[in-house]
Amino acid sequence: MLNANDILQTIKMIDEEDLDIRTITMGISLLDCADADIDKSCEKIYNKITRLAKDLVKTGNDIEKEYGIPVINKRISVTPIAMLAAVSGGDPIKYALTLERCAQSVGVNFIGGFSALVQKGFSAGDLEVMNAIPQALAQTDHVCASVNIGSTKAGINMDAVKIMGEKVVEAAKLTQDRNCIGAAKLVIFCNAPEDNPFMAGAFHGVGEADCVINVGVSGPGVVRAALAKAPKDLPMHELADIIKKTAFKITRMGQLVGTEASRRLGVPFGIVDLSLAPTPAIGDSVAYILEEMGLETCGTHGTTACLAMLNDAVKKGGVMASSSVGGLSGAFIPVSEDAGMINAARSGALSIEKLEAMTAVCSVGLDMIVVPGDTPAETIAAIIADEAAIGMVNSKTTAVRAIPAIGVEEGMDLEFGGLLGSGPIMKINRCSSAVMINRGGRIPAPLQSLKN
Repeated sequence: MLNANDILQTIKMIDEEDLDIRTITMGISLLDCADADIDKSCEKIYNKITRLAKDLVKTGNDIEKEYGIPVINKRISVTPIAMLAAVSGGDPIKYALTLERCAQSVGVNFIGGFSALVQKGFSAGDLEVMNAIPQALAQTDHVCASVNIGSTKAGINMDAVKIMGEKVVEAAKLTQDRNCIGAAKLVIFCNAPEDNPFMAGAFHGVGEADCVINVGVSGPGVVRAALAKAPKDLPMHELADIIKKTAFKITRMGQLVGTEASRRLGVPFGIVDLSLAPTPAIGDSVAYILEEMGLETCGTHGTTACLAMLNDAVKKGGVMASSSVGGLSGAFIPVSEDAGMINAARSGALSIEKLEAMTAVCSVGLDMIVVPGDTPAETIAAIIADEAAIGMVNSKTTAVRAIPAIGVEEGMDLEFGGLLGSGPIMKINRCSSAVMINRGGRIPAPLQSLKN
């Protein structure tokens, strides 16, 4: 039961510490929209999405006004489009344009699911959608794409890894006039979750209900503020306890909003994703949380240990607060979206190699990493393979969202604006991985996969 002090603390979190509901995401199954005629399939998709999501934005805005809780984004995730393309054939771009029309009609910020799941190989529709991703992202403003190229159970599809390295470069080139935004809307996963409400990697998994509401909560500023009040000589396990209690309060707010949105929309409530997703706002930073633990700057020695503790404490607090915690839940470390990460990267304290080590203990992976515009596709593919290997072996989700800064000089930033912020171009290892990537084939599943 909430008391007056709890309510006042929550108000302060919202007003002063950047606590918000980052997204209310409606997941919609399109399996019943499959048709041998692609035009009929697109018509079914438009009708279903606009029918189910017509009140999504209004509901989010109403909850924000009534409860005083900021609801930043309203989004939609759909069944991986490759599954519909398998039935219809034809040009997958038609599906992307239909999703864009849906997003514009209902007013959401993003719609995710121009996706393919190819961790063990390619089935009908997969290659067509993968090859169409750069054009789909260039011709739309609201559509996001993702491809799952590996899993602990299946291993890593290295043929898909090579293709996606090429598609990342192509997506950046096609949107060079818009700061390479195409690559920023593309995520390559290992162990992709089916209920993730966060873009650009959200899709509606085949094991999900026909329609569901998932909520993503974010509060790195709240956690940082809580740690800032702690004595500098407080033991690490006591810091972990502070984080856990703070995450509990944040998750309860997400549970409230998700339950209320579910009731008003007449759609089942799915999960609360408690992810400390930063913004470029000063203070709303995962890097600054790590520095409050005693690091001079994020990226120095000890960063991975601090991040591991943060991620674990967030999950423990969330699980205690709700029986419906899911998605990714933990700490995100997107460089361009986190003021502290941006500063650390600019100073040279934070390198891609250190970020890769950090991804072994956080929620996602190498997220919103800006790399030199002349980076070879094989090098990007190798970065994807490394990140997928971390996820595969550790039975966790990992991902890569890399943006080649086409036409931008090293030492400069790539400006995206809004929540995506701006990213400094990071140095990469210039030694070639081309021979390894061009071998193709599959990296077999690890021994950890044999859990039956």
